Amino acid sequence: MNLKNGRLVGVSKILIIGDSCTDVFVYGTCNRICPEAPVPILNPIKTTTNGGMAKNVSKNLNKMGAEVKIVTNLNDIKKIRYVDEKTNSIMLRIDENDSTNRVPSDVILKIQNNTYENFNFDALVVSDYCKGFLNKTDIQFLIEHNDNVFLDTKRKLGNWVYNVNYLKINEKEYEKTKDYIDYDKLKNKLIITKGSKGCQYLDKIYPVPTVESIKDYSGAGDTFFAGFVLNFLEKMYEKGYNKKNVKSAINYAQECATIVVQKHGVATI
Repeated sequence: MNLKNGRLVGVSKILIIGDSCTDVFVYGTCNRICPEAPVPILNPIKTTTNGGMAKNVSKNLNKMGAEVKIVTNLNDIKKIRYVDEKTNSIMLRIDENDSTNRVPSDVILKIQNNTYENFNFDALVVSDYCKGFLNKTDIQFLIEHNDNVFLDTKRKLGNWVYNVNYLKINEKEYEKTKDYIDYDKLKNKLIITKGSKGCQYLDKIYPVPTVESIKDYSGAGDTFFAGFVLNFLEKMYEKGYNKKNVKSAINYAQECATIVVQKHGVATI
């Protein structure tokens, strides 16, 4: 895989499984307060709609050059954000259908046997937003019966994650769950994202590149995850496994994330 026009181009085949949503951003101007209640009035100007969560990971991987197939919920989880365009502040967020049905068990078995729709994948990416599409047992089964499994989860951690190849979790979620795991069993696999402070792997903090103008953090974690997975796979296929692969993947992932935070809404690189 080579860099072309700033993007990784290659043939990695990646299967993604997890919860997805539709992200809607309604942008407008706010110049007055409602006379009936002390709330601002938004005059809508434009609306953007994009796939979020697992779909956002999928879109980013596709833009980076991977061949991607996604297994996700059919019912629509929708997040609607109303944004003041002048200040870029979210004034209101409405979540519709905040849960989904569980993935069919036969699909999990097909993924185990690498026979899902004849898609022989190089890596399995699990994007777990805890909306009901996967449960802990499903994820543990996928981890233990597949190679090259990368997990991003909002779920409380435990011994069910110890066999994963790499686990990405944000700092807030990690602080809530760190007492439930043996850090020594996960430390070589654990990547903790810290927003504008960068990310942590082992005991090292990797700072993010300087960004002049941040417009929106929405979906940046998905982009980071996608960039990490693809770059890590590429380095592994080129040179075999090496600890330097992780550093390279983190740096590339952070470069990708800095691109999308300079765009409005849930964006891709």
